[in-house]
Amino acid sequence: MNSPNTSQADTCPYHGGSTQTADVPPLDPGIYSLTPDEAKFFKAVTGIDDDEKLRAHILLTQEKAYKVAPYPCIYCFTFVRMGITKLPVYQDIIAMGRERPNAIFLDLGSCFCVDSRRAAFDGFPAHNIISSDIKKEFLELSHFLFRTSKDTWAGHFIPGDALDPEMLSVAPIVRGSKVGSPPDLSTLTSLNPLRGHCSVIYASCFLHLFTEEQQLHLGRALAGLLSPEPGSLICGIQATKKEKGDVLITFGNSVHTFFCHSSESWTELWDGTVFQKGQVEVRTSTKEILSMGQILDVLYWSVKRL
Repeated sequence: MNSPNTSQADTCPYHGGSTQTADVPPLDPGIYSLTPDEAKFFKAVTGIDDDEKLRAHILLTQEKAYKVAPYPCIYCFTFVRMGITKLPVYQDIIAMGRERPNAIFLDLGSCFCVDSRRAAFDGFPAHNIISSDIKKEFLELSHFLFRTSKDTWAGHFIPGDALDPEMLSVAPIVRGSKVGSPPDLSTLTSLNPLRGHCSVIYASCFLHLFTEEQQLHLGRALAGLLSPEPGSLICGIQATKKEKGDVLITFGNSVHTFFCHSSESWTELWDGTVFQKGQVEVRTSTKEILSMGQILDVLYWSVKRL
């Protein structure tokens, strides 16, 4: 595990929450920024080459989204950061999409599906990508941001509450040989038919929104979706602490409490609790970031089936 220097550009790790509109700060266009890689990507996928026109387009997307979901991640432009590219396993994800037949990528807590779009841009087949979030409006916002439609974007979006068993329930971990053919992704209204079929499950700024007990529940549910093939991955980014416990985050006029695992407790959760000891390889690294005037610790992690 390593702890690089404090960074301001990587991500704001707080995705959702129950913030009421009256409690949130007004949007501040002055904090908008894109790295060269982000600008190159958004220009390529939107067809907007002019920097000022691209800025105006992203700011308008943010304005529309903030009315639907006044989340910190929208306020501080996390949705443009493409955190998935900062994971050490990112190139493994892209290679799996290119080389493994019928590899399925699930982006859970996807917001506008930006990480899904980036994975597709870099070579993961879009028709095998599923994005999911609790707000169905995020699909329309994704199409607005990327200037696409259901006819021009081959990926799939399944809205729903990850704690609703009709959407995602705990099932036995699939072991042994690969399961049968995957379902028709275009017909899905739930994640449950994906059991044993997901080659990659990505959860960014998501799991720390839940209690410790709920995080364990979701870990077991995601493990049931994972393909039994060696190399299959569950990975993500989230807030962390040196010792597991609550973190208080101020956003506007409200204070939110998040339960954050440490690197050690997160490793123990996956290797020995969700999966039997030795069935997976867990890798973690941490980084300090400056977000909304607060120094926060962020965990980059991956769980690989052996």
